[in-house]
Amino acid sequence: MTHSPRPPNAPLKIRILATSDLHMNLCGFDYYSDTPDPSIGFTRTAHLIRDARQEAEAQGAMVLLFDNGDSLQGTPLGEWAVQPENAPHILMRAFGDLGYDAIGLGNHDFSFGLNTLDQVIAASGCPVICSNAHRLDASPSWKGHTIVTKTGLYKDQPVSLRVGVFSVLPPQTAKWEAHKLGKMVVMDGILACAAEKVADLKSLGCDLIIALAHTGIGPTKGDSDLENAIIPLAALDGIDALIAGHSHLTLPGKAHDGFAHVDAKQGKVHGKPVVMPGAAGANLGLVDLELNRFEGSEWRVRYSHVELRSVCPSKSGASPAPVAKDPVLRQLFAPGHLETRRRTAQHIGQTDRHLHSYFSFCAPDRGLVLTAAAQAAAVRPYLQTTPFAGLPVLSAAAPSKVGGRAGPRYFTDIPAGQICVRHVNDLCIFPNELRAVLVNGKQVTDWLEMSASVFNRIQPGQHADMINTNRAGYNFDVLQGLTYRIDLSQPARFDLAGHLISPSHRRIRNICFKGQPLTADQRFVVASNNHRANGGGHFRFMEAAELITLPPLLVQRALQDYLAGSLSRDPLEAAPYPFTFVPVQGATSLLRTSPKAQAHIAELDSFDPQVIGTDDEGFLLIRLTL
Repeated sequence: MTHSPRPPNAPLKIRILATSDLHMNLCGFDYYSDTPDPSIGFTRTAHLIRDARQEAEAQGAMVLLFDNGDSLQGTPLGEWAVQPENAPHILMRAFGDLGYDAIGLGNHDFSFGLNTLDQVIAASGCPVICSNAHRLDASPSWKGHTIVTKTGLYKDQPVSLRVGVFSVLPPQTAKWEAHKLGKMVVMDGILACAAEKVADLKSLGCDLIIALAHTGIGPTKGDSDLENAIIPLAALDGIDALIAGHSHLTLPGKAHDGFAHVDAKQGKVHGKPVVMPGAAGANLGLVDLELNRFEGSEWRVRYSHVELRSVCPSKSGASPAPVAKDPVLRQLFAPGHLETRRRTAQHIGQTDRHLHSYFSFCAPDRGLVLTAAAQAAAVRPYLQTTPFAGLPVLSAAAPSKVGGRAGPRYFTDIPAGQICVRHVNDLCIFPNELRAVLVNGKQVTDWLEMSASVFNRIQPGQHADMINTNRAGYNFDVLQGLTYRIDLSQPARFDLAGHLISPSHRRIRNICFKGQPLTADQRFVVASNNHRANGGGHFRFMEAAELITLPPLLVQRALQDYLAGSLSRDPLEAAPYPFTFVPVQGATSLLRTSPKAQAHIAELDSFDPQVIGTDDEGFLLIRLTL
């Protein structure tokens, strides 16, 4: 390959490469179905990294490579990789081989606890940073920021550039991971921390400042506890480029069309370059910058270009083919990959029903029922010698895999017959711990109202998408042990952050327990998980709920014991399915699900389902009559 000579007044060129939200999807493999998945995987992203680096260096550009967090946890391979006998961590070794300059932490990187995180960080060959997380019990293993010094060509002369890098994550992480962090970590708000870090890095003589922002695109105005803070963050003076993440969406791309201050096509927010690479290694993020020197000293960005490069340009399997796997990383990951497949194939029980999540938002999900029953069965023995022994037990469970941002392959699908460990992981993908909370009838109502916020409003005579794409499907809790109706003609009661929109907004109707209407002062024990009990998903009423002490137990383990027969069958398994919809005259809704759902479409007969086809992302579109 030949290149034109650089013009004598050529600007300083920088290429920033970024990964985010890998969630230990390293091998392009779906451990839940035990099948390859060509649309994801770090072995393919690594191939793109090497190509993009070579391409940039051939053009005389300096290269910076970052990871933006949530890399360590998310697949069964992650659980294998953090075991002490498998140290040093395979992902840290891979980052070292590829020459990463810095790693930012995400909320899920704290999910294995501080001791494990410390051990992983010790194996890193580059700085690991998290600017807004502070340890109270010891010195943190991560750094507050880092400065990377690179050499490049400016006007055909070698120059040195000091690049300041800081990293922020949602401050809610301290609550979400409280069962692992206790009171040992406190977290600042994203915006206040960022402003302080920009000032610090400027004072240290940094020429360029990059934010590794493990946060998504959301509100336009600043707030001390923003979870998705990219828009006001990009408005801060002094930040030159941002790597976004957390929400598993992409930028550039259609996902952020219509957001104020966001140029979704160009990948800019408040005019600054922002790249969001999605999740699972599906894309490599690139930000190309050209800098000029102002008055002989200060560097300024004169041009930027933001791009995503997919590991699978055509997810349907047609040409062009998926990117080849990097041979070095493929060999590095092979032992863990093979051992993870062996462990997840272990037989634990049987099911006489096909368990799937294709219709979790509108029809009975038997996998959710089993999860809820297992949680209740595990909680009941611990209540027997407590003041809560005589209270009724409910159980809250939400679907783990319902497509959405992860695409049409991302659904639970477990055929009738043998149940393996991988099927348990398919039903409960995150290693959450079992929790029990004491709530009253009013709190139960708020719980259901917040869960029902996942739906769009659909008024009489209208046609609309069933699910609000700004809401996460894993926050759709179904409370087994009750019956209730959801009225989609009504507006949501709570906003995305869990704040009350209006006291007159009510979607939940006719809540009954054992056939009798719920009263505000009734008391229940609800089996759930630590994420929800800690207020995850912005279920704010949880702050007033009483937590019942239980010994540590993973929900995955409880479900495994339940399916294996080690726990007694729980009466909630045979209870009526909790929710139905209030009919909405002349209204229809559009459900996006997997093409494999067609084999089960008879389960939607009460909605008079009509298959429309598939969309550009590969989702099956089904029109439902409400």
